[in-house]
Amino acid sequence: MKMSKMAGRRLREVPKDAKTVSHQFLMRGGYIRPVSAGIYSLLPAGKRIVAKIEKIIREEMDRIDGQEILMPVALPAALWQESGRYESVGAELLRFSDRNDKPMLLAMTHEECVTALIRTEVNSYKQLPVMVYQIQTKYRDEARPRAGLIRTREFTMKDAYSFHTDQADLEAYYVRAHEAYERIFRRIGLDNVLSIESNSGMMGGKISHEFMAISECGEDTIFVSPDRKYRANREIAVADWKFVKEEPRELEKVATPDCKTIEEVANFLNVKAENTGKAVFYQDARTGELIFALIRGDFEVNESKLANAALVPELKFADDEAILAAGAVPGFASPLNLKGKKAKIIIDRSAFESSNLVVGANEPGYHYLNFNAERDLAGVDCIVTDIATVREGDPAPGSGEPLQMLRGIEVGNIFQLGTKYSESMNCNYLDKDGKSRPMIMGCYGIGVGRAMASVIEFSHDDYGPVWPMSIAPWQVQVCAIDPHKAGVGEAAEKLVAELEALGIEVLYDDRGEKAGSMFSDADLLGIPLRLVVSPKTITENEAEFRTRACRDSVRFKLDEAAGIIAGKVAEELARFEF
Repeated sequence: MKMSKMAGRRLREVPKDAKTVSHQFLMRGGYIRPVSAGIYSLLPAGKRIVAKIEKIIREEMDRIDGQEILMPVALPAALWQESGRYESVGAELLRFSDRNDKPMLLAMTHEECVTALIRTEVNSYKQLPVMVYQIQTKYRDEARPRAGLIRTREFTMKDAYSFHTDQADLEAYYVRAHEAYERIFRRIGLDNVLSIESNSGMMGGKISHEFMAISECGEDTIFVSPDRKYRANREIAVADWKFVKEEPRELEKVATPDCKTIEEVANFLNVKAENTGKAVFYQDARTGELIFALIRGDFEVNESKLANAALVPELKFADDEAILAAGAVPGFASPLNLKGKKAKIIIDRSAFESSNLVVGANEPGYHYLNFNAERDLAGVDCIVTDIATVREGDPAPGSGEPLQMLRGIEVGNIFQLGTKYSESMNCNYLDKDGKSRPMIMGCYGIGVGRAMASVIEFSHDDYGPVWPMSIAPWQVQVCAIDPHKAGVGEAAEKLVAELEALGIEVLYDDRGEKAGSMFSDADLLGIPLRLVVSPKTITENEAEFRTRACRDSVRFKLDEAAGIIAGKVAEELARFEF
C-alpha cells in the first residue's frame, strides 16, 4: 500500500473534544472520524486493525466449537416483549415504529433474537450443547458518549450464546469460554486485562465476569486484593468487615435541633460516624415503591447491590412526598415507629450487626441513641444483606489484606444466563424421557472497537500508538526519503516488492515528505517495524531499521533486509499465539 494513495489524513493538533489518549491518537492517526456524537466511520488503517481483531476472535470462538451466524440489527419489539425487557430497559434502547406502525427497536444485544432462532432449530437433547456467535453492529442510545470508541452509541460487538441441557454443562462450557477470552486478549496485545466478578445487570443470571483492561481512563472501578486472588467490580465487591457487638443499652430519644446530616449529628452528639445509622431513600423507577435503606453512617449505599436486593431493575432517589407518606421524616428518619404506607426496608449488615447506634426518631429535631436493629426491629418486615460500597483499604475477603482500587475499561463479559430467556420465550428441548425442558443459556460478549482503543491506552508513547504485531494495520513501514534522488525510490520499491513476495504487509511512504513529517506520521500509524531508505543509506547499499517501540536504529544491507525483516515479523507473531 502506498501512502500517497491511502485515505485518511494525519492530524498535527489534538482535537478539542478528545480527552483520552486513545481518542486523540485514533483521530490524529487517521483511524476514525466522527459522524455524530458516539458514531464513527473507520478509515482504512482502523478497519485493518478491526479486521485482525475479528479474525483472532473468530479463531478462538471456532476453537471452542462456536458456529458463526448473523442476526439483524433492527428487530421487532415483540421479541423483547416476550422476554419482558422491552418495558424494563430504559431510554438507552432505541425504539421506533416502521412505516406500518409496527413497534421496532435497534438491538443493543441479541439474547431475544438468538433465543427465538434456536427454538426453531434445536428441539432435542441430542443437538445440545450448541454455541452460536456473530460479529455485528449494535446500537445503544447513550446519553453521554465519551472517549472515542470506549463509549459509543453505535459499535461492533462479538456476541456468542450457548445452549445446554443442564447447569453443570453450562458451567463446564463457561470455563472454556473464560479461557478463550484470556487467549483473545493476550493475542491482541492486552496483557493488562483482569477477569473480575461482576453484576449481571439487565442481562440476567447469577454468575458473570467482566474482563477489564486496567487504565486510568476506565469508567469502571474495580477492587483487587494484593495477591489478585480477589477481584470484583465495585457494583458487587465485598470486604471482610468485622462489626463489634456490644451490650445493648436502653433506647433514648434526644433533641438534635437542625442536625440532618450524619456529620452534623455526629458533631452535635460527639460521636463518630461509625456510631450512627444513615437512612437513604429510593424508589422503584417503574412502580414508585419506596425503598428504605439503612446503613452505618461511615458507609455509602451501593445502588447496584440495593437494586439486586430489592429485585428492582432501576432505582431513582425518592422525593420528600414519598418519604413523608411512609411516616418517615427526611433528615431524621429510621425504620423505628414508621406509620404510613408500606416501604421496602433493607438494612445493611453494618447497621444490623453494630450496636447502640444513633438513628433518626422520625420526628423533626430528634434522634434516638442506642438503636440495636435486632432488638428494636423485632417483628418488622425487613431484608438484612450487604448493600455497602467497598472502599480502598477495606480488608479483602479471605486474606484480610487492604483492597486496592483500580480503574478499568470493560472489553468483554460473560454471563451464565440460566433460563431467564428460555423460560419466558419457550425455548425448550426434549430430554431422554421425552419431557420438555427449558434450555440453560450462557452469553459472551467482546466490544471490538473498544478493544482497539484499549490497546492504545495500554501501548503508546508520546508520539502515537505502539501496535502489537498481531493487530498492527501493517507489519512493516518503508520510508523513502527524497525518493527522486540517487535511486532511493527504485531501491525502496524493490525492497517493498521483496517484502510483499515473502507475505509481509507493507505500507510504503512514497510521498517525498520531509523526514520530520514522515517520521511523525509513522509514529501515529504505530507500525511495529520501520525501514528507511535515504540518499545517505543508499550510498552504502543499506536501509536503516528500527522498531516502533525503540528510538535506536541499525543498518541492514538492502539485499538482506527483506529476509531479516520477514524473520522478525514471524518471531513477533509467534509471541501472540497460544
